[in-house]
Amino acid sequence: MAVASTSSSTNWVNSRPTFSSSPRRRLGSSSICYSKKHNSKTIHCAIDTQSILHFPNRSPCKESTSTCHPESPSSSSSSPATPRNWNLFQKAAAMALDAIENGLTTREKKHPLPKTVDPGVQIAGNFSPVPEQPVRHFLPVAGKIPDDIQGVYLRNGANPFFQPTSGHHLFDGDGMIYAVKFDQGSASYACRFTETQRHVQERAIGKPIFPKAIGELHGHSGIAKLLLFYARGLCGLVDCSQGIGVANAGLVYFNNHLLAMSEDDLPYHVRVMPSGDLKTVGRYSFNEQLKLNSTMIAHPKLDPVSGELFALSYDVIKKPYLKYFRFSPEGKKSKDVAIDLKTPTMVHDFAITENFVVIPDHQVVFNMSEMINGGSPVVYDNEKVSRFGVLDKYASDGSGIKWVEVPDCFCFHLWNAWEEPESGEVVVIGSCMTPADSIFNESDKELKSVLSEIRLNLKTGESSRRAIISPENDVNLEIGMVNKNLLGRKTTYAYLAVAEPWPKVSGFAKVNLSTGETSKFIYGDSKYGGEPLFLPNSENEDDGHVLAFVHDEKTWESELQIVNSKTLELEATVKLPTRVPYGFHGTFISTDDLATQALS
Repeated sequence: MAVASTSSSTNWVNSRPTFSSSPRRRLGSSSICYSKKHNSKTIHCAIDTQSILHFPNRSPCKESTSTCHPESPSSSSSSPATPRNWNLFQKAAAMALDAIENGLTTREKKHPLPKTVDPGVQIAGNFSPVPEQPVRHFLPVAGKIPDDIQGVYLRNGANPFFQPTSGHHLFDGDGMIYAVKFDQGSASYACRFTETQRHVQERAIGKPIFPKAIGELHGHSGIAKLLLFYARGLCGLVDCSQGIGVANAGLVYFNNHLLAMSEDDLPYHVRVMPSGDLKTVGRYSFNEQLKLNSTMIAHPKLDPVSGELFALSYDVIKKPYLKYFRFSPEGKKSKDVAIDLKTPTMVHDFAITENFVVIPDHQVVFNMSEMINGGSPVVYDNEKVSRFGVLDKYASDGSGIKWVEVPDCFCFHLWNAWEEPESGEVVVIGSCMTPADSIFNESDKELKSVLSEIRLNLKTGESSRRAIISPENDVNLEIGMVNKNLLGRKTTYAYLAVAEPWPKVSGFAKVNLSTGETSKFIYGDSKYGGEPLFLPNSENEDDGHVLAFVHDEKTWESELQIVNSKTLELEATVKLPTRVPYGFHGTFISTDDLATQALS
């Protein structure tokens, strides 16, 4: 599938796919739109600003190539047989199931895809994937890297290894981590796939096998693909017992482990090597304290005072639909606390305060029966009232949770929360998104993300909500953070991405959460980025630097910008050797912490 023709390409080493890298066309629209010519396969969309990827046919990964690491999960004894040693029954089963799937895909292609699952829209332009980049040292730097920045900045993202054969959502891609390591004023860069069980098995087979949770599981064809996947499992062609996740969303450094996460699986442990390169250690169950078939959401919360990690896990099929648990600083897990939900809610994020966890129960839910009716299993339930639950962080069960209704409020992300004992309120800071399910289902309405202060009165059970920024100055603010050293405590500032023209990010905003005063830093003409990471360097809340990957859609080059968080002046720019696609969430690990990384 092609969105724009290109004049040059970058080849992968060891039979990896080829991606176009030359600019050709730039569209000026700020909204996503697309049209298809079924004969020419031409797609036009606003996020396709310059180029499009090209995926050649893939062959199974050979043990002799450097892309198959013997220490990776692919060598696990629990992994299924590879095509080379399938028995006759398995080979016959694989051929039959492939034929059924090809017929299903051919039938699907006769119908246009909605833009929310059209790969020509979802992974066009700089949303398109890149190959791995082994570590490159002594990168060109404009300006001076601040002396206090010593360590590695890492950011996660969705980077599909194979060309989508049907529907594909941006969130479906294989996890890839992009890393810039700082050492005494110099910088290195590397990016690597997280070697999930899903990625390893598909690479060995040479094609995408695992169903994509958002892009493919729609309607009757989605049900058919699930059945095909289970049939492959029964025949020993794939093994889903070791997880099906992509580990492409969150990153957290906890108890000497860098963990890559997506909410459909357990985390994956990734090591930052002394050279600055990355190596996947494997799927991480916290020393078998988490069940192998369980999950953990991509936004656990690290308490800066206690050193504990707080997390959620949800199930879309059976009760309890949501569980809460925590880990001591040494990694010892508490028992699960079941949260009583009537329906399986999509809980992408939550918040902590000094004494509580704050859990959203919004109107975006999982309804698997919608697939039977031809729709998406992720739907907006307009009969449900959104609410927030406040639970003691150390509760032994969920009976003491206090629910407070907050009508028509969907926060995909929550930036912080704190307690105000005088009024008996818990204050929650989040971006309220409308339409609530527009990320997952097509909508004619313009998407808005309003930075909001939500007050939950635990004495009266009442709530209030106000927009922090005045309507005349409001912009879409998504993905960002507060000072991590004040998480769960009252904060004055938040650093959030200016998500305009949606879905691109043109810069970031430093927002005073009390007054609404907003200062913006714009990345530059035709330059777009992603989540700003605030790195504090003193006890003063806004002393530090903001780091962000930025891509120039004119030159088709990428860089890391380092901005003074007090003055909002650009202090240094690190020129990167390859393009960095727009992605999701990141973290920073100091040099001292890198020295104490766990081996397993």
